[in-house]
Amino acid sequence: MHRNITRFAAIALFAGVATTSAHADLTLPTNALVANSVQTFTADDLDALDLVNMTIEGRGTTYVAKAGTPGQSNGTVTPVAFGFPITKIVIGSNLSIVSGTASGSALFFNRTDLDTGKKTGLTLANFTINYKQSKVLADTTILGGTTQVQMPLYDFTPSSPLALKYKFPLAISLHEVLGNLRLTAQAKDALVKGVELPEFAIPALEIDFGTLTQDIKVQFRATPINPRPYAAK
Repeated sequence: MHRNITRFAAIALFAGVATTSAHADLTLPTNALVANSVQTFTADDLDALDLVNMTIEGRGTTYVAKAGTPGQSNGTVTPVAFGFPITKIVIGSNLSIVSGTASGSALFFNRTDLDTGKKTGLTLANFTINYKQSKVLADTTILGGTTQVQMPLYDFTPSSPLALKYKFPLAISLHEVLGNLRLTAQAKDALVKGVELPEFAIPALEIDFGTLTQDIKVQFRATPINPRPYAAK
């Protein structure tokens, strides 16, 4: 009974947002709902990672959405897609989505220099999609260094606009796809320094880093996601 009441409350909240003109930003926790953002890398991304003997690993609440296969240069394996549970969304005036956050999720860029054996790394965590700026932000930490909070990570282009769908009697969902993910100048600099990219690999930072697909359903997870921010070790 309590779960049903909570479900109706969640539906009522979404319905209220859809019918009310908001004058201030409204934060909606989504960590108890089936709400996920999935980043899918391109084949070029995966080839470039393998070429410099680097992998990307999920940390925190990140999960593998699609497994990868060994690369042709060094045989490294990075998943094709990672999923990040969305822990909150912020809705602004005119019912526009201001931002969405995956607090607790992280990616670790892990590289070993084939010539020296030196290990380097960079952590990106607690991702936020800022729709006003058309940027993805992330807490960024070079291995052994300090954290730059919510550094601009990607610029993006909407591929499929955010759409709210309703299916009788009580099914409400939101879906969108963001494409053309391009590293910002700050992100390029952090990667070059963080994993000590060789000069020949720097042009690869200009390639498209894939897509981000967001899906939010008014459906409860078996276990709510802990929204505590991920802290790089």
